Amino acid sequence: MTMNWPETAKAPRKKTLIAIPASLVSDTPHLREKTYKIGLIGRSAAIFRVDRIVIYPDLSFRDQAKDAKLIGTILRYLETPQYMRKKAFGIIPDLRYVGILHPLRTPHHPVIHSVDDLHVGGFHEGLVLKPVEKGVLVDIGVDRPVFVRSSRRVGERVTVKVTQTKGEPKGTIVSRGEVPFYWGYEVDASKLPLGRIVRSQMKGSLVIATSRYGNHITEMMDDIKRAFQGSKGVAFLFGSPKEGLAEILAREGLDVTEISDFLVNVIPSQGAMTVRTEEAVYASLSIFNAFVR
Repeated sequence: MTMNWPETAKAPRKKTLIAIPASLVSDTPHLREKTYKIGLIGRSAAIFRVDRIVIYPDLSFRDQAKDAKLIGTILRYLETPQYMRKKAFGIIPDLRYVGILHPLRTPHHPVIHSVDDLHVGGFHEGLVLKPVEKGVLVDIGVDRPVFVRSSRRVGERVTVKVTQTKGEPKGTIVSRGEVPFYWGYEVDASKLPLGRIVRSQMKGSLVIATSRYGNHITEMMDDIKRAFQGSKGVAFLFGSPKEGLAEILAREGLDVTEISDFLVNVIPSQGAMTVRTEEAVYASLSIFNAFVR
């Protein structure tokens, strides 16, 4: 049994990255509401096929390790297939309210539960259960573990391609790049400030900074399309609930135009005084997906 994913979810594409601030939920007092807001970021990343989410420290006067850890933990939990979560995370106070989050329903979150529903050539995320003779057993979410000829360590997360379904199910470990579907996002809670992240990790990518003070997206669409065609991917930069990118980058002695290819206002003539980070993420990725990708 397989799900019929849209052809666009299977087509070759360039990588997408988003950079969000560690203060994303700093203005939200309760863990339940923090969890919900972080969940919106995860859902938007899945919907628009984001490959990597970078959490950057945006307040130089405050240690944001705890904030970044919370955001990263919830995003990783949401991206992890349901059958792996208990073993992968255990009981963590930060995950107390994850039950309110909507599932991603991405290709690597299957709804099958029986080995009879496996098919040769299918891809699954798995967790290494134990070593056996000549290999390891991997839990891929069905009622029997799959044998893989490998020496991976117990508890390690791996991507498995099924090679045999008759008798003992077998598979082989592959890289994410070998999977012809969107296969979820990775999360990086960086200790580097945003400017250094862009300069060290986004070379060759089209970098789009979002700001209410940027040029209207409709005025720049053709230029963005042309620039995207010659890039290896696209990276979106988002400000915090209290500060825009200009203020955040100024603490590094940088101007936002120095590290980005385009400074864009994706919601011109906005009706609300402010647009929250999670709202800007949805708006930016939606417009880009519809008119550029």
